[in-house]
Amino acid sequence: MRRDASGPRRRMKGVHAVTIDAPRSVHAATPSFAAVAEELLDDVYGYLLYLTKNWAVAEDLTGETFEAAFKKWRRYDPGRGTPRAWLLAIARSTALDWFRADARRRKREERAEAAGRRDESGSFGEGFGFSPELAESLRSLSAGEREVVALRIVLDLDGEEAARLLGISPTAVSTRLSRALSKLEERMRDHDVVA
Repeated sequence: MRRDASGPRRRMKGVHAVTIDAPRSVHAATPSFAAVAEELLDDVYGYLLYLTKNWAVAEDLTGETFEAAFKKWRRYDPGRGTPRAWLLAIARSTALDWFRADARRRKREERAEAAGRRDESGSFGEGFGFSPELAESLRSLSAGEREVVALRIVLDLDGEEAARLLGISPTAVSTRLSRALSKLEERMRDHDVVA
């Protein structure tokens, strides 16, 4: 910018005026968590669906992501990245934790199934007074289904306790229990035990 002695400012070609304003507060530029969550819910869900290839798991992980983000919102720094990038990083971390827990669960189930095959000579549920039909039906369940039935039905743990013990969400415990009970009911119908 150049000032002529003759008076008003004239712009030089290719030079733009620069003004210096008072610094803005970082908090004034930060949107509310509710606004960010509403705007980015579909992005986070879509990302998690892409990672997991399972809509139910993606829904659970989306909820866990936003719960974690809400707890950390006061520490969000807009100078380090956009809310979208910040949320997607939390979603990725949540998904990786789920994949690790799922791998541990699968290994436990495989070990339990292998131990069950070695122990097939004994009656499953021995000591609980199960009928032979029910014991056979229980053996037909996967190790994970048997485990959730044992925890929720036999040992009478609530959903939260079983979820903590298994390293899965309470929703996953309920879903697994529901599937296991449906399979048992179907098998018992085949034995004409349930009316």
